[in-house]
Amino acid sequence: MAKKSGGRLVSSAGLVNYYDSESRRAFHINPMYVIAVAAAVGVFILLLDFFY
Repeated sequence: MAKKSGGRLVSSAGLVNYYDSESRRAFHINPMYVIAVAAAVGVFILLLDFFY
């Protein structure tokens, strides 16, 4: 039986390495801002649908 080298998952395709490396210089967005903007866009679209 062949040995598995590295111990990494083949199906992860490098995503584990990407998410494990946190950079302090990276651009971070608060998740609450994303939810608030999505809700505001949804309300705006509903208002456009209602008045138009």
